[in-house]
Amino acid sequence: MIFTDYRNTVRWIMIVASFAIVSLILWKTYEFFQYFKDEERTKMEHYSFAQTDFITSNPDSSLDELTLKILRGNKTTPMLVIKADGSVYDYINIDENKISDSAYVQKLIAQFESENRPIPVEIEGKIAQKIYYGNSPLLNKLKYYPLALLLIIFLFSAVIFFFYKSNKNATQNKLWSGMAKETAHQIGTPLSSLIGWTEILKSENLNPDYILEIEKDIDRLQTITERFSKIGSVPTLEMVDIIKETIDSYDYLKSRSSKLVEFEIITPEGDIPVNLNKQLYSWVIENLVKNAIDAMKGRGKLTIEISQLEDDVKVSVTDTGKGIPKKLFKKIFDPGFTTKKRGWGLGLSLTKRIIEDFHFGKIKVLQSEIGKGTTIQIALKRAYYA
Repeated sequence: MIFTDYRNTVRWIMIVASFAIVSLILWKTYEFFQYFKDEERTKMEHYSFAQTDFITSNPDSSLDELTLKILRGNKTTPMLVIKADGSVYDYINIDENKISDSAYVQKLIAQFESENRPIPVEIEGKIAQKIYYGNSPLLNKLKYYPLALLLIIFLFSAVIFFFYKSNKNATQNKLWSGMAKETAHQIGTPLSSLIGWTEILKSENLNPDYILEIEKDIDRLQTITERFSKIGSVPTLEMVDIIKETIDSYDYLKSRSSKLVEFEIITPEGDIPVNLNKQLYSWVIENLVKNAIDAMKGRGKLTIEISQLEDDVKVSVTDTGKGIPKKLFKKIFDPGFTTKKRGWGLGLSLTKRIIEDFHFGKIKVLQSEIGKGTTIQIALKRAYYA
């Protein structure tokens, strides 16, 4: 408990520190932007003074060298000098092929005015010209720098998150596999003993029906042991007829379910070969059928339908139960999630693992309507005989 609290505290400290660092970087970037913006305005104001000196100077006398240097010194900032009548007096760092287009000029004036306040050029107390200027390429780059920085931080965080998530999933998978193998091992020991006791009971001339029922339960335990053994490691797939395997599971479940449940199975003619692990696939059908019966509270109609579309084989399990809200369509496959009072939330997550991780297929809630029922669909790839 102390370790967990410490880990949570460290996590929050890292989150707050990261937020503070990002905020500081953004604030400093904003300060730099404002500083350079003020510098450019100062440069444009100097240009307006030089422009005033140029207009009012005697044509016969030479201009001051500083005035000429200021007028010629702007190499980066786009600028328009507009006379009082609205015509263009001068332009700098603007495409000369477009300057004759009045619409383009008006668009530039509006853009520059939105970026910076125009600077008037006054002569004898009257505004003779206005200088409209935009942000230099450096300022524009600096303006988008925070967005680029945030994008880099987001991508870096995403990489860390997915690494952490994949590492966590790998740890969970190892734990899952270890528990499954250990469960199979623990069941195997008393199972071997039960098989031996069954042989002894046969020699005692007991009622064969009793022994037959015991052997059925032993076979069932052996199937469960095989399932846990295979789920704890990468299972071997073999090419089998999915229709036959589904019917076998269907018949077994039908004979052991409530008579109030109406069973129906719909299959195409012929066979459909699919690479399957038979024990794990029967576990999938069992989980889906049991969930469907629970959703119907032991009374209703359950339909299993197999269909084929080109290379895909679809197995749909439909019930007439209570239905699933749309917001839970994906969540029901999460480990630990359950709507049952005494459920563990492992059945559907286990089913998803078997179908997607071991058989490289897909499983989803195809459709569901509250109070009318649900259809869960499995999609697998068809195999072809050599």
